[in-house]
Amino acid sequence: MIETRQLTKRYGNLIAVNHVDLKLEQGDVFGFIGPNGSGKTTMMRMLATLLNPDYGEAYVCGQSIYTHPQEIRRQVGYMPDAFGVYDDMQVIEYLEFFAAAHRIDGPRRRKICEEKLELVDMVFKRNAMVNQLSRGQTQRIGLARVLLHDPQVLLLDEPASGLDPRARIDIRRLLKRLGEMKKTIMVSSHILPELADVCNKVGMIEKGVLMANGKVSEVMQQIRQAIILNVRVQGTPDPAAKLLQAHPEVAAVSINPEQTLVVTLKPKVHDYSFVPEILISAGQKLMLFREEELNLETAYMELTRGLVQ
Repeated sequence: MIETRQLTKRYGNLIAVNHVDLKLEQGDVFGFIGPNGSGKTTMMRMLATLLNPDYGEAYVCGQSIYTHPQEIRRQVGYMPDAFGVYDDMQVIEYLEFFAAAHRIDGPRRRKICEEKLELVDMVFKRNAMVNQLSRGQTQRIGLARVLLHDPQVLLLDEPASGLDPRARIDIRRLLKRLGEMKKTIMVSSHILPELADVCNKVGMIEKGVLMANGKVSEVMQQIRQAIILNVRVQGTPDPAAKLLQAHPEVAAVSINPEQTLVVTLKPKVHDYSFVPEILISAGQKLMLFREEELNLETAYMELTRGLVQ
């Protein structure tokens, strides 16, 4: 549904998007992760055919952004990080205005607008004035607006930016629901926990360069250089720490404030069955033994250096 080949955009000497290769299939929910100024918005604007690249190619729904921009716009719903609203309109009037812009005829128009309000849980605000909505409600109405023409691809630029915790949870629920509808979604954010449980694929961008992208599990494996284990024993942890530190396949052992051993194995060591064997043989009683999961936030910090344009 989305494919880019060496996609590049320059502003003078600044390379905002630097030779990006990306491929998303139908139904993918792609988390586009990066700090402000990393190139996320520029990338989305090119895919939405609102900005021309300086080099490279991009296809959306099988169409080139150069030769078929109008066809692409019919298939894409683009929600910018900040968008204007008409303050003197009711919510239902606002949606009907944009439905008319999409040439949805009168008899179907009201029905479709009502359906989208129900989808984003905003039926109770249908007759409210747009300027009376909270930030979170405005974002949901904005999402309803980009869904009016039933696009196959959604480009959502920081949809949860500036929202309170409850509103961010509501947006995540909406994204999950849209993913279940088999729409291809690219959603950008610099707040990593927002995307962790929503996306099946992620891409991490820094200074215009796509540092990593793919399925979440694949990106984690790509980034993680060594396995880290959390081990807790009964009693003081110091003797267990000395035992494990002496093993040739252990790179480091530390003790955290919870008195849990944090055992870092050497790179390319994947079999850690020796850890419980050593401890049990020495008479230690295991209370906890697990591999530490690498989350998106840790992965991003390991991969990037916090650079912006």
